[in-house]
Amino acid sequence: MRPLTAGVVLTLIVSGGVAAQQGGTSVNGSQPAPIDDTIEAGEAEAKDPVRRLVSWNEYDGRLFTIRLGGGLLYEYADYAQDDNSKAQLDLAPEAKVRDTRVLLKGRLKFKRSVTWSAGFMYDGPTDEWLVRETGVMIAVPEISGHLFVGRSKEGFSLNKIMVGYAGWTQERSTINDATIPILADGIKWLGYAPKIHLLWNLGAYGDWFSEGQGFSTYDNQFVGRVAWLPFLSTDGGRLFHLGANLRYGHPNEGTLKLRSRPESFPSPYFVDTGDFAANSTRMTSIEAYSRRGSVLIGSEYFFQKVDAPESGDPLFHGGEIAATWLLTGETRAYNTRGGFFNQVSPARPVFQGGPGGWELVGRVSYIDLDSGALRGGRFWRLTPMVNWYLSDHVRLEMTYGYGALDRFNLEGKTHFFQTRLQLQL
Repeated sequence: MRPLTAGVVLTLIVSGGVAAQQGGTSVNGSQPAPIDDTIEAGEAEAKDPVRRLVSWNEYDGRLFTIRLGGGLLYEYADYAQDDNSKAQLDLAPEAKVRDTRVLLKGRLKFKRSVTWSAGFMYDGPTDEWLVRETGVMIAVPEISGHLFVGRSKEGFSLNKIMVGYAGWTQERSTINDATIPILADGIKWLGYAPKIHLLWNLGAYGDWFSEGQGFSTYDNQFVGRVAWLPFLSTDGGRLFHLGANLRYGHPNEGTLKLRSRPESFPSPYFVDTGDFAANSTRMTSIEAYSRRGSVLIGSEYFFQKVDAPESGDPLFHGGEIAATWLLTGETRAYNTRGGFFNQVSPARPVFQGGPGGWELVGRVSYIDLDSGALRGGRFWRLTPMVNWYLSDHVRLEMTYGYGALDRFNLEGKTHFFQTRLQLQL
């Protein structure tokens, strides 16, 4: 796929804006509630927008419903390096299609709630169309939750569960991308006990259908997550989330590689252990998020212990802390069934004469892949950025980053200048 030209991108923005003006009314005539108590197949792909862009993409029949959605991420990155950074890695400015996806989802009209999803994504690095989150979600109130069967997020880490289109930063933290596969095939139980504000998910996954795909780095894995909401205000005020994650897995064919880009998709990998023999991995992480209206503060920290005697049984770790402030007053809705935050819906979209939604974001992240006999590198990055939500369908991200890479017996410093256009239906 050839990169989009500036003219094509501008056309997409204008056409999206015109359609939003024509059909830009909220489904319920107001902002989305600060608490979302629903869950359906495809929950990690995208939440249906509050304002409909078009009407031709939905069908509601006697036996089933279907909705067609899609998205595009197009971004640019440039760099300023010191001498050590130039000696470590050769960086050049680049514009690139980050993600193009098509999503079908709907529900089957049975007595028991059954929803389904089928996702397909164009992967820029491999120039291929890949199957994304695809499967069936079945409500099972007898066990206080839902069962999902198919391809989905594992359920480890709040930030990983959220779709990239909804996150407050352009990319997830380096430790998150290095250690947790983006998808897995298997079965997952999502539960919620509303009286005590406790949610959980348990998943078991294998590579029967995903063998050979880029995300399939494990033969099998078992994941558990539990979160408690000691404060849960339904009026948009106060929310406090505390969570813990556990994961055990067997790397594909007994070989593991951990690597990550520096939270910039067009960049090469900054930290990289290379391939090494590994019998299994054990992971744990903690997560804490506090929301007070338009302000959200959160942190996650990961530890991964690898059973790899030849490499000294390394222990890798890293994490992040982030803060966001929606200057225009919106509140990020929290999904109690999945334990994650939804995307922002601006109260006054640009295409209806308003300012859109403006969000200030700051994050500090860290990863350490130096352990045992392995020297994958250490990297930290400070990232201030601004998100502009023009509507439910158009978002512009403007990002600066400053990072330091300790690798190859050098410590290099790099300035990152990034921007991203996000379009979705």
